[in-house]
Amino acid sequence: MLNPLAGPDHEVAGWFHAHLTRTFVSVLRAFTEFGSSEWIGVVLFFMVLYFVWKKYWPSLVTLVVAVPGGMLLNEWMKTAVHRQRPFLHGWFVDWSGYSFASGHTIGATLLYGQLALFILPALKARHWRRLTVASAALLIALVGFSRIALGAHFLTDVLGAIVFGIFWLAFCLFATKPMRRRVVPTPAMPFISEPAMVLVESAEKPAQSLLS
Repeated sequence: MLNPLAGPDHEVAGWFHAHLTRTFVSVLRAFTEFGSSEWIGVVLFFMVLYFVWKKYWPSLVTLVVAVPGGMLLNEWMKTAVHRQRPFLHGWFVDWSGYSFASGHTIGATLLYGQLALFILPALKARHWRRLTVASAALLIALVGFSRIALGAHFLTDVLGAIVFGIFWLAFCLFATKPMRRRVVPTPAMPFISEPAMVLVESAEKPAQSLLS
């Protein structure tokens, strides 16, 4: 597939490649781990256990469709686009496969984006909501930056992964909305995607006479 931004892509990749040092590579590898399939798998495992334990079924379905589902779609997109990576040789190269879109970046976008969507409704204070969004955005940006700087992906690979991840999260949020409407939220419910299911008792009680 023709890349209209091939020039800037190669310029950015070449600049970082020329300025890589062993210390810089070590720092970048630490950043990139926040989007690795191993790390995402561990986080998902504990989240699934928590949702099953609490019986938050809509949240569980949303999580599975949004994160692993989106990552599988990205693998299909890599094969369809068939773009080669910026660098395939070097002492720091530990990747293979196609380049567009960045798997680490889309994994981070889906995981931290979905976590933010779970947490935000439970936060009342505006500064906590801003901090949650900023933290998710920072983690995604660090992972994306590390993939570009290491030479594993072009700039457009990372930007494309973020855009695709955001659209996929929005789709999942919309698609699971009917399922979330079937349950009644309680004030202490931590996740909007899975309000606690409670029996709604009639609020109307017989009026008690003041003379009785």
